[in-house]
Amino acid sequence: MSTKSKARFAIMIAGAAVALAGTVLAACSSAKAEAVDHATIAIRFSKFTTKELTVPVGTPIEFTLRNDDPIDHEWIVGTAEVHEQHRTGSEAVHDSRPTEVTIPALESRKTVVTFDRPGDYQFVCHLPGHEQYGMRGTIHVVRQ
Repeated sequence: MSTKSKARFAIMIAGAAVALAGTVLAACSSAKAEAVDHATIAIRFSKFTTKELTVPVGTPIEFTLRNDDPIDHEWIVGTAEVHEQHRTGSEAVHDSRPTEVTIPALESRKTVVTFDRPGDYQFVCHLPGHEQYGMRGTIHVVRQ
């Protein structure tokens, strides 16, 4: 191959590399984490099947809570203070707050929660013995 041919080949390779790099950069800059606007959390054998999930701050999230067990459960999401209050069994049934839901046996409930601050929020079933058995998980609320 002549020196001139080698130079043309090198220019073609360099041009292809620049074009490929541009395509990759364009794809990366336009790629954004997809906003999660819904999540299903199932309960099976007195365990939440989803232990962790990440949602964006300030976005309404529709949670479908599906109880596949033959006993009732609850889904309480909040800070450590919220959970400390519920460990004393302050309410038998939860249906007035979107972050506190009773899910009857073999049924589903939907609720919409908008987290206004980033951070980690625990969700727990506070029925007697359920938290100790492992019915808890974490929602990571992040800025996008």
